[in-house]
Amino acid sequence: MATLTEPREQVEVEEGLPPGLRWPKAVQSIALWTAPVPLLRWCRRRYGRSFTLDAEPMGVGVWLTQAEDIKEVFTADPALVHAGEGNAILAPVLGTQSVLLVDEDEHLRRRRLMLPMFHGRAIEAYRELMGRTAAEEIARWKPGVMRLHPRMQALTLEIILRAVLGVEGSPRADALRRELRDVINITPVRMLLWVYPKLARVGPWRRYRAVQARADELLFAEIADRRGDPSLAERTDILSMLVTARYDDGEPLGDQDIRDQLITLLLAGHETTATGLAWTFERLMRHPEHLRRAVQAADEGDEEHLEHVAKEALRNRPVIVDIARSLTRPAAFGGRLLPQGTRIFPSILCVQESPDWGADADDFDPGRWARGPAPSYSWIPFGGGTRRCLGAAFAQLEMRIVLREVLRRVELRPVVRRGEPERVRHITSIPAFGALARVRSR
Repeated sequence: MATLTEPREQVEVEEGLPPGLRWPKAVQSIALWTAPVPLLRWCRRRYGRSFTLDAEPMGVGVWLTQAEDIKEVFTADPALVHAGEGNAILAPVLGTQSVLLVDEDEHLRRRRLMLPMFHGRAIEAYRELMGRTAAEEIARWKPGVMRLHPRMQALTLEIILRAVLGVEGSPRADALRRELRDVINITPVRMLLWVYPKLARVGPWRRYRAVQARADELLFAEIADRRGDPSLAERTDILSMLVTARYDDGEPLGDQDIRDQLITLLLAGHETTATGLAWTFERLMRHPEHLRRAVQAADEGDEEHLEHVAKEALRNRPVIVDIARSLTRPAAFGGRLLPQGTRIFPSILCVQESPDWGADADDFDPGRWARGPAPSYSWIPFGGGTRRCLGAAFAQLEMRIVLREVLRRVELRPVVRRGEPERVRHITSIPAFGALARVRSR
């Protein structure tokens, strides 16, 4: 037993990694990448507070399942828990300057610059754009059976293109839609590039690099045009704000820096929001009483209830199941003194299903949000602390607006009675059948 002195109290911790699976590393890797939800639930039941897995490409990692331990991670010294290092696997897609991939002072520098762009009042400017774009998308739907997840992907991509890139009216708009849609289509084959960057020299990975190069060429041209736009100061899209933004020392962002932030916003803000919406509709269709109440809220403009619906869907079916951090020195988390270099994973899935939520934690119940706030550090779909998702307010507004527009315009009924299981799509957990729905106009 070791004793660790903390600023507020002295705590005793066990030395070494917590218990975990003894399966071969290859088997653990396959299980974690193909079925993370059942694997993590099983490990939580078996090992409790924390457990160890050894899987490619991260190596040995420790998963934390309790709110008090996750709080310790989110409030720790940023020099101790590196999120950028923990997310380094995403560098082949996002680029090395992404706000997600830098740490300590460099992260805070970028975050301070970008935070005003996503302040609550700033994102309200996109409300009308979101509603109009959603209405245009729904108007193209035909009565019958459809998969809602692909439609939400198309919709959230269009919102990103208009709100973040501001491409309405750009001569490159159609080309950007086509190339960026391909860039964010992260297939299992393409994911191998994250683990083995040298694959970029051959086969499908070389072709994917060519896709990225075409998209970058278009983005750099758009950035150049924006720098020369005489009405730049009046524009409200994120690209224009990035072009005019200055760091604390007055330095502007370079083109590569802007490109990396745009791709980060595209990938992090498009796929996650689309999947969150797909799960929301999937959950509502399996609970007719909650669907009826949500439709009523949409008709009455009750955004507070629609926000409760979206929050509960993100809790009950988390889009991303964990968060990655890397320890820069030995430190105690989850009741264990962990060695330097250990990857730690606050488990979104486990803490959002924990007993902190009561005996009905497994149930989908938007009404729980009207009864009180979330238990502390037990609702973390957007992370927490200084690394909390910059686009959280944007995503939550988008979910409310899209829910309102869809539920006002169409009736949704499930095609199959049972709820859809989770299926892995790169780092997200999506409805296995694409949120299959029977749709007709109201």
